Amino acid sequence: MQELKLVFDQAENSADAERVRNGVIYHNFAATGVSAYYPVNFFLKTERGEVMGGLLGMIWGGCLHVSFIWVDEAVRGRDNGTRLMDAAEAYARERHCHTATLDTHSFQARPFYEKRGYELFGTLDDYPTGHKKFFLKKRL
Repeated sequence: MQELKLVFDQAENSADAERVRNGVIYHNFAATGVSAYYPVNFFLKTERGEVMGGLLGMIWGGCLHVSFIWVDEAVRGRDNGTRLMDAAEAYARERHCHTATLDTHSFQARPFYEKRGYELFGTLDDYPTGHKKFFLKKRL
């Protein structure tokens, strides 16, 4: 077999990145027999279609994983984060999920998630230096 070239590419949504993601997903399907996978993407938009917030995640193996949640500063404090989380958790329950997971940093929104019933199950110190990354879960 020929020597493989190592290539650096910062494009997150390239065809190459998609190939790697799909490789892991298909391996997981084969190893577990669980092939039901659902992207979870909710957005908050203005009447003009401007994105003012959103939640990105996925459902697989009976679990909702929230990868990103963000609300623009201009519309924070109006329960928009709650609306996003409620929508994602409701969708997860419709898909018969038993658990939701997410991670957050010490400078982000841990108290928000804990008020919603999420419990800490892991901590990574000094990520980034001087801060912590928290891993949380919730029984749905």
